[in-house]
Amino acid sequence: MSRGGQLLAIGGVSTQRRPCRRVPSRASPARSTGMSPMSNCSVLRRLLSVFALAGAFAAGSAGAAQSADGYVAIDPPHATATGERVEVLEFFQYGCPHCRAMEPLVEAWQDKQQDDVALQRVPVAFNAAMEPWQRLYYTLEGLDKLELQQAVFSAVQTERNPLNSRERVIDWAAKQGLDKDKFAAMYDSFGVGTKVNRANQLIKSYSLQSVPTLVVDGRYMTSPALANGYQESLDKVDELIAKARSAR
Repeated sequence: MSRGGQLLAIGGVSTQRRPCRRVPSRASPARSTGMSPMSNCSVLRRLLSVFALAGAFAAGSAGAAQSADGYVAIDPPHATATGERVEVLEFFQYGCPHCRAMEPLVEAWQDKQQDDVALQRVPVAFNAAMEPWQRLYYTLEGLDKLELQQAVFSAVQTERNPLNSRERVIDWAAKQGLDKDKFAAMYDSFGVGTKVNRANQLIKSYSLQSVPTLVVDGRYMTSPALANGYQESLDKVDELIAKARSAR
């Protein structure tokens, strides 16, 4: 995914391969305006369309030094939450087609990692109206049901279900065969709320502007846009993990 923009076929349509970017919100959250999580993303047609691939990548962190090597160095490095293990953060969003394309690649990549690497996915909300997506992810995580990740991407991007409210999310979960009461309890739990707050702190800390984005050990940031491809970005992560190990 070059900064000049390569052609990429998504759903049989050739488009510029560029990241899904933050769009400044000009409206209050969904519960007060009736807007869905997609309403403030120019990358979606109306409420239920998928992200349009517009705008060049904006490197995420204030103080990040641009590199010609497919990543940016974060200066100063950020603290991590994985102790002795090398932390890898994957910032993603359910409305982003690139994140959907990355999902099976990330799964395969994770299965090959050594025990000293810890992958943590971070669901991104660029405004408060997108919070249901964050709560959905952490609820699935809490119930050990992350095998439904692709089903969520399909619901949002293909089935025209915005999953833009607690009620819609819970109804969707029940249709996947999950216990409705247990799912609702987890969705509303203090633990899920704490994880959402932590995710938002990370988004702010790294000044995130686009998804998908990968951060290694709080030191290095890369993406398909910077590394020139989906698999290439994960190959770059492997290089950066080795770099992070040697820096410890």
